[in-house]
Amino acid sequence: MSTQRAYLRRNHFSALAFAAMSVAAHADVLDDVKSHGVVKCGVTLAAPGFSAEDNTGNRKGFDIDMCKAIAASALGDPSKVQLVPMDLKTAFAGLPTGAVDVLTHRFTWTQSRDVSGMKFAKVMFFDGQGFAVTTKSKASKVADLNNATICTAQGSTSELIVADYFRAHNLKYKIVTFASQEQAWDAFVGKRCDAAINDRSGLAARLAALPNRDEFKVLAETVSNEPIGPIVAQGQPRWEAVVRFTLNALVAAEEQGVNQANVDEQRNAQSPDAQRLLGVTGDFGSKMGLANDWAYQAIKAVGNYGEIWDRNVGPKTPLRLERGRNALVANGGLMMSIPVR
Repeated sequence: MSTQRAYLRRNHFSALAFAAMSVAAHADVLDDVKSHGVVKCGVTLAAPGFSAEDNTGNRKGFDIDMCKAIAASALGDPSKVQLVPMDLKTAFAGLPTGAVDVLTHRFTWTQSRDVSGMKFAKVMFFDGQGFAVTTKSKASKVADLNNATICTAQGSTSELIVADYFRAHNLKYKIVTFASQEQAWDAFVGKRCDAAINDRSGLAARLAALPNRDEFKVLAETVSNEPIGPIVAQGQPRWEAVVRFTLNALVAAEEQGVNQANVDEQRNAQSPDAQRLLGVTGDFGSKMGLANDWAYQAIKAVGNYGEIWDRNVGPKTPLRLERGRNALVANGGLMMSIPVR
């Protein structure tokens, strides 16, 4: 084969491959969700309070409620979800291929992730990384972890955070990485390392699941900012809007005093904000390709943001998390809705 013919053939196949990739990239996820009648939702493998199986084998938690809310918005039925437990590698590989439609996993919104094929719709949890140690450890602050062995998941943001923090504070350490956060945590609990690093909410969830939780503690310091939110594939503006404004509706409902118990009553209230939110007036749902009562369906299914928090991770749960930065702006936190108008 001549050089020119080989060049033309290579370019022909490259063009076909690019065209195929373009078609796949522009397939409309919202249309697929409606066609299949289900939202495929990637969730964390096992994190009590966020995504974990109960005694009956049902998966429950903060992230599961978010999946149900999205299904209620898109399909009018919160049960139309297919929950796909995934670790970091399979989650990031599966989203662009359509293995899942959305990730409500515990992943941090970073610049590199946002520009590499993934879009974070909105922050649903303001978190921060911290360290877990044994209660017998002499470490009471992060500085005491000088020369410590630290377990974490390979490819996680924790690797970079440890490197940056310890370098900036002139501390030495040895990192030990594992294929997943679950394996890293098991290694820490098995005393194969001095400390484990993860989002503080994740550490609280894992401690809550331990029968010997009193043998471990989380150091008070937070060493990073970790905004976490649902993720969709890039190039899907309609589906991204559905996910964003479903979460937004749950926050708006809390701001307006709309909850799972009174949502039907609130549809008849005189509040213009509530009437727009709940689809009584306006056509905000149809503009996204949804029914106009999309937000009503989501709130009816799982309650408002505060109810989801209290039910899964709040002070009366094993995680015992205070709202902190996740409180509404009106209450001194960072959580605020985008106006529905």
